[in-house]
Amino acid sequence: MTAAPPTALLVLDVNETLTDLRPLAGRFVDVGAPAHLVPRWFATVLRDGFGLAAAGASARFADLAADALRTVLHGEDLDGDLDAAVDHVLAGLAELPLHPDVAPGLRALRDAGHRVVALTNGAAAQAEQLLARGGVVDDLEAVLSVEDAGVWKPARAAYEHAARTCGVPLAGATLVACHPWDVDGAARSGLGTVWVDRTGSPYPRSLTAPDLRVTGLDDLARRLGRRAAGAGRP
Repeated sequence: MTAAPPTALLVLDVNETLTDLRPLAGRFVDVGAPAHLVPRWFATVLRDGFGLAAAGASARFADLAADALRTVLHGEDLDGDLDAAVDHVLAGLAELPLHPDVAPGLRALRDAGHRVVALTNGAAAQAEQLLARGGVVDDLEAVLSVEDAGVWKPARAAYEHAARTCGVPLAGATLVACHPWDVDGAARSGLGTVWVDRTGSPYPRSLTAPDLRVTGLDDLARRLGRRAAGAGRP
């Protein structure tokens, strides 16, 4: 079988798309907070980041993450000081593992000749550290951050930053993300889109549907190997 030609550029989201947030639950338990607060905390971080983006402003992921922790931990019977609890939980971000499909998927995409970069709403240095710990940073052409765009995804300027940095038009880039809001934002900005759905969950009907739905990066590599990537998209 002839392999499909490479897409112009695959742009990978980082938080939850590549990294697994579930181990943070242990950090919450360590400080005396319930494990189920992890999704609420992360949703609060995203809410505030999106709110700032909608207002034309921005803030560092680390700052919003700390503020959101103080919010969700307020009123909990913590084992110690609130600031110490916040520091302990945030320290776990640097130790998050990658999903099992990420390393083999990235390696297969690289070997097939695809250009692949990461684009995070967090800091590039922290994302690079995580990806290096997972043994995949060398499989990426670059690790980019919205901090250099001045606005969070899903604002158009964030995707424009990635495309411009890599020297491709928006139409030549394809976002790969597990978040429907990211898929929708990229689609509205003119990118191709791939939704990474590891749980079989329904996609929101009110958001722009993805061009391709996969169960992981390994599945994406297989799918790109079986079909033509017409117009630079999967």
